[in-house]
Amino acid sequence: MRAVHIGLLALAGATQVSAAEPPTVILDPGGVPPAALKAINQAVEAITRLTVDQDGGEVSRLRRRAHKATLSALETQGYFSPVVTLEVGEDVGGETWDISIEPGERTIVRDVDISFEGQITRSEFAERIDTLRETWSLKTDMPFINNDWHHAKEALLDNISQKDFYFARYASTRAAVMAEEAKADLSVDVRSGPRVRMGELQVEGLDRVPRKLVERYVVYDEGDRYDQERLDEWQQDLASTSFFRGAFVTLDDSEDSQKVLEDDAMELPVRVQVTEGAARSGANSIGVDSDYGLRAEGLYRQNVVFGQPVRLETGAGIDRKRQRAFFDVHLPPTRSGYQDSVGLLAANSDIEGVRNTRAGLGWTRLQERKAAGDSRVDYRTRFGLVVAYDKTRYRNAEKFEVPTLVGTWQWIRRDVDDIYDPREGNLIELGTGAGMTLDKSEPFYRAGLRAQKWWPVGRYDVLTLRGEVGKVWSDTHRLPEDFGYRTGGSRSIRGYRYKSIGVQRGDATIGADALGVVSLEYTHYFTPELGMNFFVDAGDAAPSFKDMSWHVGYGVGATYRTPAGPFSIDLAWGQRDKKLRLHFSLGIAF
Repeated sequence: MRAVHIGLLALAGATQVSAAEPPTVILDPGGVPPAALKAINQAVEAITRLTVDQDGGEVSRLRRRAHKATLSALETQGYFSPVVTLEVGEDVGGETWDISIEPGERTIVRDVDISFEGQITRSEFAERIDTLRETWSLKTDMPFINNDWHHAKEALLDNISQKDFYFARYASTRAAVMAEEAKADLSVDVRSGPRVRMGELQVEGLDRVPRKLVERYVVYDEGDRYDQERLDEWQQDLASTSFFRGAFVTLDDSEDSQKVLEDDAMELPVRVQVTEGAARSGANSIGVDSDYGLRAEGLYRQNVVFGQPVRLETGAGIDRKRQRAFFDVHLPPTRSGYQDSVGLLAANSDIEGVRNTRAGLGWTRLQERKAAGDSRVDYRTRFGLVVAYDKTRYRNAEKFEVPTLVGTWQWIRRDVDDIYDPREGNLIELGTGAGMTLDKSEPFYRAGLRAQKWWPVGRYDVLTLRGEVGKVWSDTHRLPEDFGYRTGGSRSIRGYRYKSIGVQRGDATIGADALGVVSLEYTHYFTPELGMNFFVDAGDAAPSFKDMSWHVGYGVGATYRTPAGPFSIDLAWGQRDKKLRLHFSLGIAF
């Protein structure tokens, strides 16, 4: 039963007028809600664009289409008995369409009938059926809106077919609308099909990568209940490793693979289809910045070593202050998301009078995970254990050699709109370390906190506040070179040389026991890419917090957004040194 009243008025002779420009639409919504008004505007706007340079007959047809589109848009929002009038006129700007709407009473849901067929009707699923009916989203006395009807049906079928009932389908769906009464009766009939269990594991696409890597993640017993969430989790785990460029985990529902069990359930094989990643890859980079000068790095990676599912990485880097080479072996991630690696390191550095040569063997466990739901928050946790031998020489002061065992823990929480170039959000990092000298069993400890906050200002501008604090406790002066705190340079306190702020020993600046740094920066963008920085940095690294005498640096700079992040050139005045310094960084990968 449906009654729709339509009125269509046109000015005499208007059908003979050619539209040189789209008509101006004047809409009297008659009290329809914003969602309905938006749907009407979108429908009519799409038609008015077609009127440009059309002859009179075609424009007349488009007017009728606009009228019908308005009615259709109203129906999608639950108005099935509207009165819509489209009146054509002219003003100084050309043709006008005056659309008046009397929406009538909005249709609401009077009754919902949800029925089921198949093995889901067995008594063991009675509670699940009750839950499905209770969670149906388009309930009685709610407006009958087309999108809500569609989403309710989609959600119901997903809830059934995602677990146990792989073959679930709708036998029928029906929405009976009584326009005169503004009521709608809904009915859906779900045919669940047989209960499905997971059968044998089938793996396709393996060449170099051993099958045991797939079996590391896809773990189940044949006969386990089908659960799409488990399949999705296995697929994500496989795709997140470096061994595969792509992975798909599904059930094989071909007729030849279907196996009927004694309880009339159906068993389907689990099919894993993978595309292996590159066997070997290499990368090189060259760059320059004010802290290190010209630098070059090379990296080689290999997936699968001697038939084992491990990833090998080896490389070297050199600049005027540091040289290093490393060899790492990365194990595949565990099912809990932990990524373990072991490696060798050889490094040499000469920074602010501290020359250090190190050889070390280390183990690292890394976990990266996203927060629940659609949150943009992500977490990174790193554990490390390093056995190292350091040779350290202070310019015009003592030198020493020390073997150490150091354990570290780092936790990072990141909530930003862009990982490489944040404009809004925050970052928090906690870090601790504990170690001992292996020759004299002298202990040492460290704890640190770093935080940064970004605020968007206007359309493009950004205000940034960052701070860092750290403390070292030690029973020895023979610390590893990177355990104490030194600061200064383009990424800490601008206006001072790289790592030039610390404790003086002879002509060397060595690591201090206490660190405090704070920075405030405002970036004004003239275009979406090009901007200007204004900043103030302050801090110190000293034997204790009470001994700190703050170094202040302030200045201006230019920044340019690139796909890899912002490139900045800053000119900073170091108030303590009373010197003007240029800080910049630039990197090119090829």
